[in-house]
Amino acid sequence: MKPLIVDTLASGKGVRHSTRDVIGAGPRTIAGVLEVKGFEPVISPVEKFLKDRVEGFDVLFLSGMSSDVQAIQRSVRKWRKNHNGPVVIGGPAGSEPERVLRRTGGDIAVTGEGEYTLVELLMGGLGEGVFPDNVESVKGISYRVKKRITVNPLRPLQPKNVYEEYPPSTDTIANYPLYKSARVYVETVRGCSNFNRARIGPVGSACTFCEQCTQAGLTERYDCPVGIPPGCGYCSVPSLYGPPKSRPSKLIIEETRKLLALGVHRIVLSAPGFLDYQREALVEPEPLTDPRSPEPNYEALEELLSGLTGLPQVASGNASIMIENIKAALVTERAASILGKYLRDTPVSVGFETGSDEHSRLLGRPDTPSETLVSLRRLKDAGMKPYVYFIHGLPGQTSETVYETVKMIDASMRAGSDRVILYRFLSLPASSFSQCPSGAPASQDQLSKRIYDAALEANMEQKQELVSDRVRVVVAERYDRDRRFWVAYPMLHGPVVLVKDGNIVAGDVLLVKITGVASERMVYGAVIR
Repeated sequence: MKPLIVDTLASGKGVRHSTRDVIGAGPRTIAGVLEVKGFEPVISPVEKFLKDRVEGFDVLFLSGMSSDVQAIQRSVRKWRKNHNGPVVIGGPAGSEPERVLRRTGGDIAVTGEGEYTLVELLMGGLGEGVFPDNVESVKGISYRVKKRITVNPLRPLQPKNVYEEYPPSTDTIANYPLYKSARVYVETVRGCSNFNRARIGPVGSACTFCEQCTQAGLTERYDCPVGIPPGCGYCSVPSLYGPPKSRPSKLIIEETRKLLALGVHRIVLSAPGFLDYQREALVEPEPLTDPRSPEPNYEALEELLSGLTGLPQVASGNASIMIENIKAALVTERAASILGKYLRDTPVSVGFETGSDEHSRLLGRPDTPSETLVSLRRLKDAGMKPYVYFIHGLPGQTSETVYETVKMIDASMRAGSDRVILYRFLSLPASSFSQCPSGAPASQDQLSKRIYDAALEANMEQKQELVSDRVRVVVAERYDRDRRFWVAYPMLHGPVVLVKDGNIVAGDVLLVKITGVASERMVYGAVIR
């Protein structure tokens, strides 16, 4: 079998815009399983796949999100023109298998964790390039035979030794044209510790306020007496991947070392909540279903971050280590100090989602906006660059919650936030809010527009403050709207920098001075060296 993996993540209809510099961990995870089993997979970004001639492959694997169904559909149609081999769809899109199989014409959808599922499918005939003959017995999949779709039972959560058995591929990173300048995600934690439940929405309204999910023991929190899915109402991670399980530090460090040796410059440690790293080791054998207690595993964090920042490329400043999401409730002074020690000047994102403490509790969040403000100050004092998340159009949004959210956006900037990241609420399968309609675009909803305008104003003011700053960047590609400029990405994340210079090439690491603001997402820079 010659397998092709098409990465459609965050591509929508088949073209990435704001995420061109992102390479997720999922496709390389699939490739890692295939490599262990003796195959030689190739990964193709969806834009390249849709444009180029494709020959010589037997099986098509597609990784995407629910919002990428159109890109998946286009990819399947192109595949069917010249190939008869099976199509397997994974990633978050697999969490609504009937919809994705019916709309795209794929053959198999994998829901949740995929390593062991893929191995069984390979043994059943997929490894020979044909539709497996064991699909009826494989848990965690759905499959289509002609017009009939069958949904099998979910697969139990995989044990932690899956990480040792099937390490992600590193060589396939070179299949991405922009891999030297992109943010390459390395998985550190799978699953989430927030087993609180939403108390609004079609499902959440059944809540009896028994507080089993917030006050009972770790094992008791796992289940809800009235069947409300765990976690924040808008998120499906706990439902699909369960409580956190962390990869051993030696595996993360080794994967990062190999990626850096291949020319990667920007590594992001992927986790629903980075401060959950190895917290489960403090409560085993019980599941980690409490987002607040115990405190972070400080020793494990130190071991991982010291090992990564000690790698030669990182220590010399020619590569960077970044993190994304953390839970405000876990940002103790000691945790902030550790992050600042190893990741100083690095962005880190903390979720508000709403500015209302009461709305936050009803959403099932693990912390309140008031607590998040405290975490921002701690992170800023430790030398970090905190970013903040907000969502407009959430269930329960009212004029009062919007008023409090706008106030909190302003408060977060005064507390030291470097950027506001605003999302529109999207209804996700396997979440408490799966039966709620997605939020309207801000341009079509007056309440959401107030949040949007506040976030835009805050970000534009922050961009102006960057002027005259010096930033180390990695050159990516020519700017398609004005070929005089090159697109460059800050080593430690931040706005896209447009650089005009005739003596630079893709992959160069440069020091630039910010000279002006191009837009909410872009600034201009002049090369210093």
